[in-house]
Amino acid sequence: MDGLKGKTSVYVLSDSVGETADLVARAAISQFESSDTTTIRVPYVDDKTIVDEVIEKVINANGLIVFTIVLPEIRHYLLDQCSQRDVPVYDVLSPLLHMLEEKIDAPPKNETGLLYTLDEDYFKKVEAIEFAVKYDDGRDPRGILRADVVLVGVSRTSKTPLSQYLAHKRLKVANVPLVPEVDPPEELYSIPPERVIGLKINPEKLNGVRVERLKALGLKEQANYATFERIEEELSYAQSIMNKIGCTVIDVSERAVEETANLIYQSVHKK
Repeated sequence: MDGLKGKTSVYVLSDSVGETADLVARAAISQFESSDTTTIRVPYVDDKTIVDEVIEKVINANGLIVFTIVLPEIRHYLLDQCSQRDVPVYDVLSPLLHMLEEKIDAPPKNETGLLYTLDEDYFKKVEAIEFAVKYDDGRDPRGILRADVVLVGVSRTSKTPLSQYLAHKRLKVANVPLVPEVDPPEELYSIPPERVIGLKINPEKLNGVRVERLKALGLKEQANYATFERIEEELSYAQSIMNKIGCTVIDVSERAVEETANLIYQSVHKK
């Protein structure tokens, strides 16, 4: 297109937020060196008047249109007007919709914004993620009383990543580190033990994890944090607390975070 040889504008139209079409346009523009090309997003195009206004601007700017409009009436009108006025236009979705329609043998819904529907499930996930951040690492023991599940264990047993992973499964998770010098919060003993999951790990594995952590922080490997004597002390203390609570205990020594998270998720739902 001649317009892309110099300065031009790509008008991105959508009957939703327009993010998909905008990403496609930007991806294409990035392939042209020193191209002085801008994108102008026009979301929620659900009226022919808006289409007419945009086409006038495109003509004046010597630009082009990229769109993801699924409403048939608006889409057809836009294509018809662009054809009549010789405005370059690119339909992002229709070719793929037609291909899928043939393969699936069913018509598309032609509903706007389905990709970004903010339903109840979405808000539950956001709430769970915020909960996991707020009640991470024993910051506020009040979270223990509100949590769907509470993770307990010594440092470096993946409590935080597990909390976040489970949050994406809509579970509100609090986690509490078990340290010999600090008594665990009383709230741990006031909730049903089935809501608590203990995480244990073998000393050799924990030593390796902690040594790598110290290296990443630029500290000496010989620090007390990673010695077997300290590790054995912490693991013994943590086991005594878990026994006192009477909670389920999962060995994370040879398990990926995803595997452990699935075990916890199944355990919580089963009970």
